[in-house]
Amino acid sequence: MSAACSTVSSEPKTRKKAWPLSSTSVRPIGRASKMARVAFIGLGNMGSGMAANLAKAGHDVRAFDLSAEALERAKKAGCLPVGSTAAAVEKAEAVVTMLPAGKHVRDVYENHILGKAPATAILMDCSTIDVATAREVIADAQAKGYKMVDAPVSGGIAAAEAGTLTFMAGGTEEAFKRAELFLDVMGKAVIHAGGPGAGQAAKICNNMLLGASMIATCETFVLAQKLGLDPQTFFDIASQASGQCWSMTSYCPVPDVGPETPADRDYEGGFAAALMLKDLRLAMEAARSVDSYTPMGSHAEELYTRFAEKLGGSGKDFSGIIKMIDDSWQGEGSVPPPPPGVQLKD
Repeated sequence: MSAACSTVSSEPKTRKKAWPLSSTSVRPIGRASKMARVAFIGLGNMGSGMAANLAKAGHDVRAFDLSAEALERAKKAGCLPVGSTAAAVEKAEAVVTMLPAGKHVRDVYENHILGKAPATAILMDCSTIDVATAREVIADAQAKGYKMVDAPVSGGIAAAEAGTLTFMAGGTEEAFKRAELFLDVMGKAVIHAGGPGAGQAAKICNNMLLGASMIATCETFVLAQKLGLDPQTFFDIASQASGQCWSMTSYCPVPDVGPETPADRDYEGGFAAALMLKDLRLAMEAARSVDSYTPMGSHAEELYTRFAEKLGGSGKDFSGIIKMIDDSWQGEGSVPPPPPGVQLKD
């Protein structure tokens, strides 16, 4: 997902599909100058679409995942399923990983990629993980003669399938230039964020902003309705006023208002609250490591912890937190919110 406040006007009465915010650094899809053997490790909701687009562009994609179902989907998408990471990276010219957490990234690179893949292969980790682990893994790869970038994504499942992700990449200029040829095939924008770990830093800062702004957007719509404002009318006003932001105009948490969003599907699909919580925790971990004061980010983490873990909303889209705020949540563990002024505690 991506978030930013802007002054772009909207068409309030038009119902369109919500789509990730675009970047000014937009490149055409599929710029890779030659076809290559690509190892793709991790075929989950995001990885499967990304691997499919590499195959669609003509690359020889050797795909591996622990899930037999995921491997079968990859085969249907034009990839060659293999039985291990080692088999995938053999003779690979590029390696892409899309894994759940830092511990998985560290294990896969330390034990299954470094020293197994040719040292000439460009390595790209597109997982969302902590900055420290990203820097350590890249340092290990560089020590063994590899070029590597951390390149987390913004855009969600639909963008992964459509090849319209935004990549924020960290690494040396040389590593970025090599990775860019492959990332372009899977995205609409590829941005060099800086040195190793900069991609992860950009991703978690972006999603901290998104989480906090979504909560503020939800609070605002609930208050507006309690004050007697029609939600669509308020959207028409605020979407063209100074309070306008992406969480409202492109991803409105109120059903039947603004573009079509997960709110119109009972908050199914989209970006799961559990993933937002993961990113907020990574942001807070990073903030503590550099002694950065992030009160809004910290409170967003607290509220998403309550919604995702204590009230059972982890599988719902992150905009579903509006149902906790307006006290209409009926999920597992549903309890009334605390009175105003009462601090939430574990």
